[in-house]
Amino acid sequence: MIEQYTNWWETLTLLQKIYWSLAVPFTLFFLLQMLMTLIGGGDMGDDLSTDAEIDADTGIPFQFLTLKNLVAFFSIFSWTGIACLDSGMSDGWSLVASSVAGLAMMLIMASIFYFLSKADESGNLKMSNAKGKLGEVYLTIASKRNSIGQIQIKVQGSLRTLEAITDDETDIKTGKVVKVSDVIDNNLLLVTANFS
Repeated sequence: MIEQYTNWWETLTLLQKIYWSLAVPFTLFFLLQMLMTLIGGGDMGDDLSTDAEIDADTGIPFQFLTLKNLVAFFSIFSWTGIACLDSGMSDGWSLVASSVAGLAMMLIMASIFYFLSKADESGNLKMSNAKGKLGEVYLTIASKRNSIGQIQIKVQGSLRTLEAITDDETDIKTGKVVKVSDVIDNNLLLVTANFS
């Protein structure tokens, strides 16, 4: 079995090896993302569950470069490249075709998430419901309100990524568990890592 795999691998061109090296891990990661999305996103520590930014006043911006979109790009890019090379297309044209297919997939996914998030826009989210809840820092929150970061928190039954600041003396790094102590101007969470 291993010898057959080795013989097969040695017959591939450099570009085919690159495509296959991208196709397998990114496809597995893509399938894992889909599974996690279907079963509800998993635990608080799951970075794959949301890429959309929720803002109670202005809505969701169109986000093209997200983890989900990049995984989708490399999955489609690699499989399209493999198919193009197998059909006899030249290396140059297969790179063009696979890049276009990957970018199209990113655009489609970004559009889907944008329009889905528009359907769940601000009227439904009551920021005050986040008060007293625990969340996980998604983007580092600078100490003493020096800059806005983001946390992932379960509010009203769904995991959301919301903007947050802190009065803590030190920065709160990504992955740290925080508690929402207040809501400022109904769109910004005040959090602390110092709770018991």
